[in-house]
Amino acid sequence: MSGHSKFANIKHKKEKNDAAKGKIFTIIGRELAVAVKEGGPDPANNSKLRDVIAKAKANNMPNDTIDRGIKRAAGDSNAVNYTYITYEGYGPGGTAIIVDALTDNKNRTASNVRNAFTKGGGNVGTTGCVSYMFDKKGQIIIDKEELSMDSDELMMMALDAGAEDFSEEEDSYEIITAPDDFSAVREALEAEKIPMASAEVTMIPQNYVSLTSEEDIKKINRILDMLDEDDDVQAVYHNWDE
Repeated sequence: MSGHSKFANIKHKKEKNDAAKGKIFTIIGRELAVAVKEGGPDPANNSKLRDVIAKAKANNMPNDTIDRGIKRAAGDSNAVNYTYITYEGYGPGGTAIIVDALTDNKNRTASNVRNAFTKGGGNVGTTGCVSYMFDKKGQIIIDKEELSMDSDELMMMALDAGAEDFSEEEDSYEIITAPDDFSAVREALEAEKIPMASAEVTMIPQNYVSLTSEEDIKKINRILDMLDEDDDVQAVYHNWDE
């Protein structure tokens, strides 16, 4: 998505009701647990945990909630084991959809994801069937209203830290990095107290598909809404030009 539409979506999600906020906190809580299990509870020695903490703060998760999540994951050897799994498929009108899930029950998650696609007139495909249409990139979105720095200065700071691309949208800046350079760029901006509306490794479509049929638009919204309501689903990427 372009920085503008991505930023609009970020603002929309942050302004949504408490249930939506609870879903975001559930997603981040699971990511904290996995990051702690894989690399330990000390952010100084765990870059993945630092990235998840930054994501938590960008989504206004309270510091004490973050700390409790880390301590719980570090102190509970019997904590639930979550597994990352990715589904790929097609929505109406040839749209491509990728679903990232973090689950303790693959059968449940597979059934729920398949049901969402089916209810929206789509279908789950094989691994790799649509991911080639996306580029995996680090993406940092900065709200112009939150930043007093000159855009050229921000661009040079990002590029010097290892960013691949910098673009200016109507109400935001978008910084793109290679996945391996994401943490270094994010931490360089964080060190300069740059406020980030969003900072994550994501899947960016190479091309977008427009839907003109009201029925197709209704169907893809059905798929996306059902996936959004599933606690196992961490992220959904698609190439529908909304």
